[in-house]
Amino acid sequence: MSAKLHPPSKPSQPKSNPLPPLIQTPSGFALLELQGTINLPQSKDGQALSGIEIGRIDFPDFVPDAEGSAWMKRVHMYVGQHQRLTGEVKKLPKAIAVINRRENRVLENSAGTYLEEGENLEVVEIVKYKIVFSNRPEPVGATNAS
Repeated sequence: MSAKLHPPSKPSQPKSNPLPPLIQTPSGFALLELQGTINLPQSKDGQALSGIEIGRIDFPDFVPDAEGSAWMKRVHMYVGQHQRLTGEVKKLPKAIAVINRRENRVLENSAGTYLEEGENLEVVEIVKYKIVFSNRPEPVGATNAS
């Protein structure tokens, strides 16, 4: 099987980001690396509940107009109201492309219009960073977590 790979398309109007803001850094998207497991609440039939907020990520040293990457040295992830993970943003050795299957489109060339055929993939984003949380969670009060 083969698929055609396309660069990101430019939408006619800005589309809201389908990915949660949890994995967006001031430098763009990032992978999230955790040591361990996050146990999510489940329904009576054992299925994970949808719409559950896992946590919140803060960049306490980020200043929007500042130059440099000093803000990358400290990142906090609050899980629930009583735990905080401390980590850092690291540059990936090689960038990773996030791709998405796209619907076949109607295209136009000198012969007229036609419908694309086969599998078509589109680059959604290039990820250059990961957020690493390698330490055990620290207990925090409810006021810090909200």
